[in-house]
Amino acid sequence: MEKAIFASGCFWGTQFYFEKEEGVVSTKVGYIGGAKENPTYEEVCSHTTGHAEAVLVEFNPEIISYHKLTKLFFETHNFTQIDGQGPDIGEQYRSEIFYFSEKQKSIAQELIAILTKKGYFVATKLTKASKFWNAEEKHQNYYEKTGGTPYCHIKRSIF
Repeated sequence: MEKAIFASGCFWGTQFYFEKEEGVVSTKVGYIGGAKENPTYEEVCSHTTGHAEAVLVEFNPEIISYHKLTKLFFETHNFTQIDGQGPDIGEQYRSEIFYFSEKQKSIAQELIAILTKKGYFVATKLTKASKFWNAEEKHQNYYEKTGGTPYCHIKRSIF
């Protein structure tokens, strides 16, 4: 199994799309990229920790590739928006890929280059993965629990 971490706005919507992919073994919503240890949702939303809402994806690379997961990341959020997604505004909603290896970084850079060549402005940051803190249980698989659907994430084909 391999791991990937994607931040693309509200982690509920990000998780919604990744957990549906064949080859994804598990997903967890949480926080990454900030200074405070084990932050709470309220602390992250207070804009004092520097964390992004993100999803940790564990996947079987024999069934689904990191390349395909990264394409899905770009196709399910507005990667041109800085520090927000739709009505959700703040650095915790930023577009960022937290890579575990140089190979993951290279794949992300390749896809960003393709999007740039197509004329898109890409606000997505690339950052080496650091400590991922699981969010509170009430945020895990939120749409599955509530029967809702994402309000800030819409899947569209761009590649």
